[in-house]
Amino acid sequence: MLTPLLSDIILVLLLLVVIWLAIKPLLGGRDHDALLRLDTRLDELGRRITAIEQRFSELKDQQNESAGNLRQDLLKQQVENLNTLKSGINDLQKQTAEALKTNSEELGKRMDALAEKTDKRLESLSGQVEKRLSEGFEKTTATFSDILKRLALIDEAQKKITELSSNVVSLQEVLSDKRSRGAFGEVQLAQLVRNVMPEANFALQYTLSNGNRVDCILFLPDPTGNVAIDSKFPLESYRRMTDVTLGEAERNTAERQFKQDVKKHIQDIASKYIVSGETSDGAVMFIPAEAVFTEIQSHHPELVEQAHTNNVWMVSPTTMWATLNTARAVLKDAATREQVHIIQEHLGYLSKDFDRFRKRMDDLAKHIEQAHRDVENVNTSARKITSRFEKIEKVELEGQSVNRLNEDQDEQPDEASGSEMASDVDDSGNIS
Repeated sequence: MLTPLLSDIILVLLLLVVIWLAIKPLLGGRDHDALLRLDTRLDELGRRITAIEQRFSELKDQQNESAGNLRQDLLKQQVENLNTLKSGINDLQKQTAEALKTNSEELGKRMDALAEKTDKRLESLSGQVEKRLSEGFEKTTATFSDILKRLALIDEAQKKITELSSNVVSLQEVLSDKRSRGAFGEVQLAQLVRNVMPEANFALQYTLSNGNRVDCILFLPDPTGNVAIDSKFPLESYRRMTDVTLGEAERNTAERQFKQDVKKHIQDIASKYIVSGETSDGAVMFIPAEAVFTEIQSHHPELVEQAHTNNVWMVSPTTMWATLNTARAVLKDAATREQVHIIQEHLGYLSKDFDRFRKRMDDLAKHIEQAHRDVENVNTSARKITSRFEKIEKVELEGQSVNRLNEDQDEQPDEASGSEMASDVDDSGNIS
């Protein structure tokens, strides 16, 4: 970079010389001294430029020499580094080979130990697997035996179900007959009544004064009176009405017949089993089938309204049980009312006994309070007596001092003893 700069400086100087030569004739002799000075300076500047060029050449030579020396040093250092690197690589290769050999030996030993442990573990696992398999086979065998037993029980249950189905079929055959249905309803009604009501408060197949015989009558106290219960079972028309295999026209006809049957039963009960002066103003129509009762209550409100108008209460086995429990509660309430005067009499006796008890308790409290005061007085006297004994013991232990005290007390014996005795004796003469 120094050589081009020097060339630029020389070019500038030459340009100045050319300019000077061009303007020198124009100036003449006026500035001759200035021109001489300028020439002198230019010569000096030339010499300096020459010196600078020499210095630059010397610096360039020194730089070239330094660069050569540096290149040789770098080559030597690289050679030395290469030799050191080769030596390190050789040492590293040796160490790596030794480490690989050592690691391979250790790895072989570990692999042998691991193989031995694995063999032992496999032997233990095989034993446990065999044991569990044998236990599993035993449990499986027991399970199969249990399953076989249960299958036998299921077969027996299936046989019983078959027998029950045959019994149900026979029951349906029984219920297909009108008399059999009536008997079934009467038996169910009698069973419900016997389970709830006392024997003295009902009668089965009871004949009223008008000559009609009712299935059951409840003897209830006034104002309810005797309640007649008759069993009705309108099953044939209900079955045809709910049979989906029949046509719609046949089912509609069966529905109309069902309504007519229920209305007839309501009218019969109202006319036969409600007797003025003998029974209550209403009677009960017992329907042994819950499905028939539900059908009437859910889909035929006109039948329910007609029953209410005729004072006939329709009940199913479930609602009949609730009605009987209500009647039993009425009987219990009536029995309680009959015995209320006895209860009042005993309550009067109990009140007098309690007054006597209260008076005796007050007397006992007074005696206890007096005994408490007496005990406190006795404790006070006991403490004073104990204090006397302690003073006497101290007198015996003190010796001569006690004798002098006794001499002093002999001078005034009556006053001291009199005051102490007066404090220990109350007005009644008792020690306090």
